[in-house]
Amino acid sequence: MKIDITLLKKLEKLSHLTIDESKREEMVSQLSDIVDYVDSLSELDTSNIDSHFSTLTGGTPLREDTPTISTDISQSIIGNSPHSIENLFIVPAIIE
Repeated sequence: MKIDITLLKKLEKLSHLTIDESKREEMVSQLSDIVDYVDSLSELDTSNIDSHFSTLTGGTPLREDTPTISTDISQSIIGNSPHSIENLFIVPAIIE
């Protein structure tokens, strides 16, 4: 994938970030390096690795799944939102 100024501007808009004009070229270069590195991982031969491979002995530890009833859970979740009206999240529009 080729990272250029156009794609960087689109990423800025989607992420609601602003990159200083003097840093744009540096950011394009860094993002290109990251994408190239991740792309190079596809060259690794993983044919001999089990699809369930884990570095944890005994697998992933699981917690007990116990159901609970809480009547104020929605208020707790909505309370963490920066903007809400009548138990609904208010988010900025991202579709053009």
